Amino acid sequence: MPWKEVSRMDRRIEFVALAQQPGANRRELCRRFEISAKTGYKWLGRASAAEAGEWYTDRSRRPHASPQRSAAELEAGVLRLRDEYPVWGARKIWRCLLDEGLLAPAVSTVHAILVRHGRLIPPDRVPARCRFEYPAPNLLWQMDFKGRFALRDGRWCHPLTMIDDHSRYALCLEACSNEQGATVRGHLERTFRRYGLPDTILVDNGTPWGNGPGQGWTKLGVWLLKMGVDVVHSRPYHPQTRGKNERLHRTVKAEVIAMEIFCSLAAVQAAFDRWRPIYNHKRPHQALGLEVPASRYRPSARSMPSKLPEPEYQTGEVVRRVGTSKGYISFKGWLWRVPEAFQGERVAVRPLEGDGHYGIFFGARQIADFDLRDRQDSEA
Repeated sequence: MPWKEVSRMDRRIEFVALAQQPGANRRELCRRFEISAKTGYKWLGRASAAEAGEWYTDRSRRPHASPQRSAAELEAGVLRLRDEYPVWGARKIWRCLLDEGLLAPAVSTVHAILVRHGRLIPPDRVPARCRFEYPAPNLLWQMDFKGRFALRDGRWCHPLTMIDDHSRYALCLEACSNEQGATVRGHLERTFRRYGLPDTILVDNGTPWGNGPGQGWTKLGVWLLKMGVDVVHSRPYHPQTRGKNERLHRTVKAEVIAMEIFCSLAAVQAAFDRWRPIYNHKRPHQALGLEVPASRYRPSARSMPSKLPEPEYQTGEVVRRVGTSKGYISFKGWLWRVPEAFQGERVAVRPLEGDGHYGIFFGARQIADFDLRDRQDSEA
């Protein structure tokens, strides 16, 4: 059994004094003092040493030499990267060390260095989730406004983000003064000119992309359809549908917004412009096997058209123009509802499965449907 805490040093002194007496039975003394023979002879050896001093006090358990301890250059590299990117963990730093040509140890060693120097606070454990991603770049982009935050000058900043689903490449990170459709369209145009057109954009149900659950179409969505970009709305009240965008928001908050109090939109944008190349080209992404997003992203082969196209319809199709004051079209003597965002636009009426069931299409995209039998039954 170990020494009792109450008088540890006194008991050591007493034990040694008794054990040094002529004829003392040292092993019996060890039994009575409830220590092992090895411990007893250790204290006797320390007490008899010429330089014993306060031999009865505890000594450090740290080894005299640590042949497996990381080299000074490696430790300096780990700490340098941590200071440069204060919220990066051991995995990202380990990958950057490899990219810099340093002999990177195991991730656990990098973690130990960070802990030893007080640079790492273990996060709460997050349950594992099953990830899904599109198989190639530009098949789906996710777009959203991150929650607004206050500036020192009293105004609000509304960060607008766009991310490619396959590569996690941050295509747009803009400090906006509002969340209006005209603002978003301007940034979309600039993004399309640089990276080309995606097949689909995933958005939420709020403005400027929708007017709430079940009211998904706005003028911005109609403009995207004309550009040849389909629009998909996430499930209402389920932000995890846009999980990659939400994860980007957390990273932006931790690595940019939380780092300082910004005095103006220009200052925020300057910080965003500095950070986005780091995120895309240098910061290892855990979901990508510690590759960087730029390693998986390629611009779209579909360039932004110089003139806004109009939807095309086949000869012989039933084409109607939606009213400019109300969202209705006339068909078979009846008025049928069309989302108000399509007022003044040309749409096609096409039969669906089932007699009397029709769909209203804007180009290739169905935007509404109706059933003639509903009106016929109401007349009967």
